[in-house]
Amino acid sequence: MSSDATAQFNIHDAKTNLSRIIDRVEHGEEIIISRAGTPVAKVIPLTRKVHRSGRGSLRGKLVVAEDWDSPEVNESVARDFGLAQ
Repeated sequence: MSSDATAQFNIHDAKTNLSRIIDRVEHGEEIIISRAGTPVAKVIPLTRKVHRSGRGSLRGKLVVAEDWDSPEVNESVARDFGLAQ
């Protein structure tokens, strides 16, 4: 546990400084929002589930069937989603 105290904002200050609070949270900080001095919410960073380096990051990792874009496969997918005519 960190020895630093968690930053705390009252609701009015949180509304006024929302962009700054979000920036701090994006950098790993947790922020407490209080109403009349009583903590009511905690703003915490979300952890990304997928870390991709950018376009092409899955190159060589996916195997695609030769007929993946054939009219038959497209019709089958459309039926699966209730879009077939």
